[in-house]
Order: sequence, then C-alpha cells, then structure tokens
Amino acid sequence: MSRQKTVLVTGATGTVGRRVVSCLEHSGVQVRAMSRDPDPLGTTAIRGDLTDPDSVRAAVSGVDAVFLLWPFATAEKLPAVLDAIAGHARRVVYLSSAAERAGERHAEQLIEQSGLEWTFLRPHAFSANTFAWSDQIRSGGVVRGPYPAAATAPIDEHDIAAVASSALTSEGHTGVAYLLTGPQLLTQEQQARIIGDAIGRQVRWIDTPARDARRDMLARGWPAAVVDDILRAQADLVTTPGPVTDAVREVTGAPARTFRQWAEANADRFRDTARLSSI
Repeated sequence: MSRQKTVLVTGATGTVGRRVVSCLEHSGVQVRAMSRDPDPLGTTAIRGDLTDPDSVRAAVSGVDAVFLLWPFATAEKLPAVLDAIAGHARRVVYLSSAAERAGERHAEQLIEQSGLEWTFLRPHAFSANTFAWSDQIRSGGVVRGPYPAAATAPIDEHDIAAVASSALTSEGHTGVAYLLTGPQLLTQEQQARIIGDAIGRQVRWIDTPARDARRDMLARGWPAAVVDDILRAQADLVTTPGPVTDAVREVTGAPARTFRQWAEANADRFRDTARLSSI
C-alpha cells in the first residue's frame, strides 16, 4: 500500500493558504499547516517562519509537496528556504502574481533553478481586494477612489486554492505557470455596484484624484514604490483592461466563481450592522 501524500502549506492562516488547507483536507490529503501563529489551525498546525530556514526544514520533513508563498519585497533569503524544501519534498506550487514585479520573477527564477518540480500560480486581481472598501461602504454606501473605469476579472480566493490543491496532488502541472482570473471583466465602479446589490443597499463610486489616494496610502504606511505601482497599474487598466482566462476550469473542471457570487458569500463584511439593527 502506498503512503498517503503529505503536503506542507506555508502561510496557512492567510487569505489563500487557509483555503488551500481546507481544499486538501476535503480531498483526503494529509496536511501540515505552517504558520508563525498556528494556534487557530488545530491539529494540523506546525509553527514555522519563512525567515528561519531551520524551522522550514523541520516542517518539511516527510513532506511530498509544498504550497509556497513569499510575502517579502526581495527574494534574498529564498535560496536557503528552497534548499530546505528540496532536501525533502519533490514538488513546489508557488503563489506568485500576474504583476510583472522584479521580486516575483526573481523568486520564480530561483525556484526554477532549485531542482524541484514547480508550478507557478499567477492570479490577477483578488476579489478579496475589495475588502479595502468595506469601511467606506459600511459607513456611507460609497467608495472614494481614482480610476473607476479600471477593469479586471477578479478571482475568488477559493478558486486559487482549488487550482493550488490540484497542482499539489495531481500530475500534469510541472513547469506550468497558470494565469488565474475570474470569468468576467468588471470595472471598479461595477464591482462596487455589485457589492451594493449583495448587501441590498446602493453603493456609489466617487471619483477622486490619484494624488489623494497616494497621500492616503502613504499615510497608512504603504511603501512609496508599492503605492506608485498600484496606481500606475490602475491607470493602465482604464485603457487596457486586464486579461480573462479559463485556467480555473481547465485545471479543476469547474468554472471560476463570478464576482457576484463572491460578493453574496461575503456580504456581511460590507454590511452596516448598526444600521440594520435599527431598521
């Protein structure tokens, strides 16, 4: 009898990582969920830190495949982590990005050179990015920001996790980079309107200058280079909308969830509960 496959999930408490854990467990795979704070994860959890290769080496012992994210600005410490992984596991599925950032592509190059079987997931805009609007929507039913016509095909984080789970546990994904999107192009203004439909309240977009958005993001502590990249990308998406791919269906056999489905599933995050209780 063959040994049950074991998968290490890094960033297991994150937006995508915790859903990868859920998908793998649902499919009967033995999961080792690694996090700096593993307490919420239950019996599958193991404490580990990607900045500490020794903790990664301990976590990956006896593991067949690794779901890897790299939430750092540079890939300087990644080679040591890859060495630790390659000492035990055969396959790595890396959560990259569709953005052409130097750090992301450098990380991909290092993984390609590691000797591991690799698959790259390059999601475009996350549906969950709109949680950044939740305070504005709850308090006033508006979203203030630049570039309301910037258009992307937002992807549900569950679909990213489903693709990751397939790539970690089935054959045919080695050496492939999947560009992941949702099924429909939507402007930012349309996304705000759909959230309004989901919560039963009109949500309007109020166009504001990019310089105001830049000032606000800097005040919240965002690095200037990241802020400028985001605003530049949004400006480009007005004239050149983001791509739409069918990669989710191709890998999982199921169509990608729509943004409307995502908004309905997450409507409570945008509702003004105080207002509802007074009605």
